[in-house]
Amino acid sequence: MNRNRLIVILTLAIVVFASAAQADPRAVTPSHRNAAVQRVDDRRGAAPKPDWRGPVHQGPGPVVVVPAHRVRQYHNVVVVRPHGHWYPGYGPFMADDAAYKWLAFTAISLKALDLLNEAQERAHEAAQVRATTAAVGETIIWNQGGATGSVTAVREGTSTTGRTCREFQQTVTIGGKTEQAYGTACLQADGAWEVVATNN
Repeated sequence: MNRNRLIVILTLAIVVFASAAQADPRAVTPSHRNAAVQRVDDRRGAAPKPDWRGPVHQGPGPVVVVPAHRVRQYHNVVVVRPHGHWYPGYGPFMADDAAYKWLAFTAISLKALDLLNEAQERAHEAAQVRATTAAVGETIIWNQGGATGSVTAVREGTSTTGRTCREFQQTVTIGGKTEQAYGTACLQADGAWEVVATNN
């Protein structure tokens, strides 16, 4: 089966899956959501790159459309920032070259990022960078100009293809409101992370 056909089939399956999840969210558990992505990852060695310029499902609920101007590609990494500021780099790394290993983490997004300034958003991203090497269960806390948050690697494992994978939990609190997001990322051979599942 060619790659484009596989992407079309997966996209249709995600849309059907989203409709089922909206009808009865209890019928879909987090492990079921991640299972389809993980099976694709394990069979092919890397998850196919979705068409981020069209409808993108990011968990149970409505289909999310990411505007084309909020998506770009850097080498083999799709950088998608549906929320927050649009800038190069990630966290403390101001250029894409230096941030390459962590650019894919932009896919784990929170709507609360729209309320942060760039310094706050970069503080959040710096915590994500630190969480990639922190002990599982260690919470990396950040605080910047009235906004706070944390990133925790909640578990780690190895995919059937031998890649190290971690599930991350992120929180952002601003204006007394807290938002959470989860995502699973696997380490690629070149040292860069690839996000294979999100719940946001």
